[in-house]
Amino acid sequence: MIVNGLKIREQILALLSRKDYRPLNKIEIARKLGVSGRARVAFRSTLRDLERAGEIARIRKDRYVLPAEADLVTGKLSVHPAGYGFLTSEKPGEPDIFIAAENVGTAMHGDRVIARISPEPPAGRIKGRREGRVIRILERAHETVVGTLQRSRNFYYVVPDDPRFVHDIYVRPVAVEEDRQSRTGATVGDKVVVRLDDWQSRHVNPEGEIIEVLGPASAPGVDVLSIIRKYHLPTEFSSDVLEQAERIPESVDAQQIAGREDLRNQFIVTIDPDDARDFDDAIHVEKLPNGGWQLGVHIADVATYVEPGSALDREARRRGNSVYLPDRVIPMLPERLSNGVCSLKPEVDRLTHSVFIQFDKRGVAKSARFARSMIRSAHRLTYKEAYAILNSPPQDRLGERLHLAWQLGALLRRKRFEHGALDLDFPEVKVWVDTQGEPIRLERVENDESHQLIEEFMLAANEAVARELKKRAIPTIYRVHENPDPDKLAEYREFALSFGYKVGDLTHRAELQRLLVEVRGKPEEQALKVGLLKSLKRARYDPRPLGHYGLAKTNYLHFTSPIRRYADLVVHRALGRDGTPLPSTTSPNTERRSRSDAPYHMAEIASIAEHISTTERNAADAEIDATQMKKLEFFQRQLAGRKLQIFPATVVDVRNYGLMVELPDALITGLIHVSSLTDDFYLFEPARRQLIGRRSRKKFKVGDDLSVFVARVDVFKRQVDFAIAPATEKSKTSRRRAKRSSKNA
Repeated sequence: MIVNGLKIREQILALLSRKDYRPLNKIEIARKLGVSGRARVAFRSTLRDLERAGEIARIRKDRYVLPAEADLVTGKLSVHPAGYGFLTSEKPGEPDIFIAAENVGTAMHGDRVIARISPEPPAGRIKGRREGRVIRILERAHETVVGTLQRSRNFYYVVPDDPRFVHDIYVRPVAVEEDRQSRTGATVGDKVVVRLDDWQSRHVNPEGEIIEVLGPASAPGVDVLSIIRKYHLPTEFSSDVLEQAERIPESVDAQQIAGREDLRNQFIVTIDPDDARDFDDAIHVEKLPNGGWQLGVHIADVATYVEPGSALDREARRRGNSVYLPDRVIPMLPERLSNGVCSLKPEVDRLTHSVFIQFDKRGVAKSARFARSMIRSAHRLTYKEAYAILNSPPQDRLGERLHLAWQLGALLRRKRFEHGALDLDFPEVKVWVDTQGEPIRLERVENDESHQLIEEFMLAANEAVARELKKRAIPTIYRVHENPDPDKLAEYREFALSFGYKVGDLTHRAELQRLLVEVRGKPEEQALKVGLLKSLKRARYDPRPLGHYGLAKTNYLHFTSPIRRYADLVVHRALGRDGTPLPSTTSPNTERRSRSDAPYHMAEIASIAEHISTTERNAADAEIDATQMKKLEFFQRQLAGRKLQIFPATVVDVRNYGLMVELPDALITGLIHVSSLTDDFYLFEPARRQLIGRRSRKKFKVGDDLSVFVARVDVFKRQVDFAIAPATEKSKTSRRRAKRSSKNA
C-alpha cells in the first residue's frame, strides 16, 4: 500500500526505470502500482509534480516515460528573432539543442519545454550539432506581452515589443475603443499589455485580451513603462510595507548604539556615482608600523531595520534587488530606508557592519575582524572627484588618505590578476535624460582608478566574509561562477582565430589572460570580450561555495550592498544577528565550529538563492533593454534634427554587405551599408576582411577610424545604420579627437 507522497514518487520512478517497462498512461500506472482509494489524489498530484520537474515526460496518448529513455530533454527555450531557438538543458554540462523554426511549435521565448532529440540533423544543417523538436510546453514564461496596437481591415492585433516573440497577437475588438474617453479603451498606436489565451496551434496566431493601456507609443514615459511591464517589475510598495518603513526613526538613538564599536572619529569616506542617492559602503585605510595596511570596509547595517519575516523583508525578498533604469530607480527597499536611515550620508551618524582586514606589505590578507559599528562619514565623493584627487598631488588630509588607499588598491588589483583573475571590465555608457525622460546626452564611464579602488576593497571584504562563514559552517548564499564548458571555449577560440590572433588552449587560464592582454585597446576588444562572456557560464547565487572562476577566488559572496541586493542582507544576518556577539580577530587558517543559531536552514537558503538569481537576471535584462532603447531614441532624435552630429567610429568587422562600426563614445554597434559607399564600387576580400574600391583601390579594414552620422534607426529591430561623414566634417572630428587625446596624455 502506498502511504505518502515520497513513497509514491519512488514507486513511479522505479516502475518507469524497469527494463521491461512499456509506456503507460495515468490509469495504467495506478493499476500497476495498486493505487486505490484515498491514495489516488496523492498519486495524481505526484505525477503532475514529476512532470513539472522534468523527471518524467508525457508523450503521445498521454503515456509517461523517463525523458532519457525517449531522447527527451527538459529545459528553457531561447528564441531568435528569425524564429529558430536553442534549448538549454536543465541538466548541467549538456550542450544546447538547436530548435529549427518549424520545430518550435507554439513555444515562446523563455518557456520551459520538453524537446525530442532528432536522430541526426537534416541535410544542409551543421553536422555534429544536436537538434530537436518541442513536443510539450511545461511552463509559460510570460502570461502577458507588451506591444503596440495595430489594425488591419478586419481585425486588431498587437505587435510585441520583443522581436523574439515572432507572432503578432490578435485581440478581441470588444477590448478596443476608438473613443479615448473610455478609460479602458485603446487606439491604434497605443502601447498595451495583453494577457495571452491558451495557444494550441502554430498555424494560427495567438490571441489575447488587452488588460492595460499604457498610452501612445510616442508619449513621454511610455517607453520605460513598457519596459517595466515587459519585465514585470514592481512599481509601488504596499501600504503595510510603507507603514512599517515610516515607523523607523530617521536618526540613530542611544539604544541602537549600545554595544557597537564607535568609529565616528575615523576618517571614513564614501565614493559613488554622480547621481547616486543610496550610499551603502564606506572605506578607510591606515598604514601600519610593519609596512602593511589595515583596510576598513563599513556597510550599512540594513539587517537592524529589516526583521526576517516582516512585511519589509518579504517585499525585499520578492524583489530580490533594485533595478536601475535611465530615468528612475526601482528600489528593493522603500526610500525612507534606501535613501534615508540606511544611506551613509556625510556628517550623519549611521549604523554599519564593519570588516577590518590587515594586509602585509605584499598585499596578503593576514587577519580579518568583523564588528557591528557606528560611523559618521567625513566626505561624500563622486567617482569623478576621487579620480581628480588621485591624478594630482595630495593637497590636504582627504588627498593624502585617498592616495594611501590607492597604494593598497593598486597592489590588491595587481595581485588579483597575478592569481588568475580575468580582466573583463567594460566601460559603460550612461544615458542622461531630461525631465520628460528624453535622452539628451550619452556619457562614457571608464573603469578608472576611482572605480578600481572601490572594486578591490569590496572584493576583499566579500572574500573575507565568505571565508569566515564557510569556516563557521553557517548556511548562507554564495556568489558562484563555475568553470566554463571546454567546448564553449573551443568555439570561442575559433572566433578569436578569425581575427588573426594566435590562440592556444583556452582551458588554461594563463592563455586566456594572455589573449585579454593582447586585445586590450584594439578595435575588436569589445567584440572579443563580449564573445568570451557568452562562452563563460553566468554568475549566480548558490548555497554552496563553488568558487568564482572570473575572479579566481575559492570563497566569494556578496556582502557590500544590502540596500540594493537581498543576497547581501541574508549574508549580514548570517554573519551576526541582532544581539549575537561577533567573533574576534581570526586568522584565515583558523577553523571554527558550526553555529547552532544560524538564521536560515539550508533548504530555505537554496530556495532564496534560486529566486534571487532569477530576479537578478531579469533586472539586468531590463536595464540593458532600457539603456539600448534610450540610445536608439537618442540617435532617432539626431536623425530628426536639422543638424546631424558627427561621431567618431571604428571599424570592428567587415562583411560583404558593409562595415560594422562601433561608436566608442556611445558603445553601440551599427552598419555602414556598402550601398552608401557611393564614391566607388567596393569588392569584398574575405581573406583579409576588407572592402577594396574597384577603381580607386581605396580600402576599408578592421581598425580604421571613421567619422559617421546617423542614416537610419530601426527601433523594433534595435539597429542603427550610419553613413560616412563628408571629408570636411571628418577632418573636424579628427582634430577634436586629437585634441582630446593630447589632454588625456
